[in-house]
Amino acid sequence: MFSHLKSGISRRLGLAAGIALAALFVQDAQARSVEDTKASGTIRIGIQGDNCPWGCINSSGAADGYDSDMGKAFADYLGVKAEFVPLAVANRIPALTTDKVDVLFATMGMTAERAKSIQYSQPYAANQMSVVGPVDMDLSTPEALAGHVFGVPRAASQDTALTAVAPSGTQIRRFDDDAATIQALLSGQVEAVGANQFYINRLEDAAPGRYKVQLPLVEHYNGVGTRLGEQDWNQTVNSFLDAFMQSPEYKAIYNKWMNMDPPQYPAEMDGIPYTIQN
Repeated sequence: MFSHLKSGISRRLGLAAGIALAALFVQDAQARSVEDTKASGTIRIGIQGDNCPWGCINSSGAADGYDSDMGKAFADYLGVKAEFVPLAVANRIPALTTDKVDVLFATMGMTAERAKSIQYSQPYAANQMSVVGPVDMDLSTPEALAGHVFGVPRAASQDTALTAVAPSGTQIRRFDDDAATIQALLSGQVEAVGANQFYINRLEDAAPGRYKVQLPLVEHYNGVGTRLGEQDWNQTVNSFLDAFMQSPEYKAIYNKWMNMDPPQYPAEMDGIPYTIQN
């Protein structure tokens, strides 16, 4: 009886494994190639839905921001229409791997950990993390941070960067998001903040002349995300970027949304391949 029961369990486990494996192959088979996308006439582009100037949905319900403009340029390069899919941060990679979108122009900061889940292109944008504080305060060196109270968005890039350089005696208070961190500075809950490159513009709008960039921390880069192993998408995206990033249109888009000229990008990054190697 026991052997019969064991045999039945083994058969069911084997069947379940077979179904799971078949589902995996079906998912892979359904993932659209570049040629499939061209034939359909539409490319599905994942962007962030609430993070302008990077990517957002504007008051008219249309995709807007830097990533939207870059996505439109990529669609033009392919000769297809862009269909933008707004995504929350946590949904970006799952939407790509389950074929809900064809590519991600979605503020995908390039990290070695994420490179295990998606294929990055070469970088096409940069995001400078810095300490921003009052103009009459000197926070220009890591040593000068000691004894002061800083705000950061919890677990964000500026949290990691500031924590890495803050000396003993520095207080770091963590908030839920960028808006809460900026409000904490304006309301006096903290003396300064770990900021991305857009904080200073928001602070200038709210309190003209009161704050400045004090201490650059680290520069992060964003890449276009495609699925692992899909060489056609990776090659096509990189070919587009090779050509487009040399054009006046690219510089105009960068100036429009970033309020600065495009930076020099690293030729390579540790643990983050820009191309799929045969």
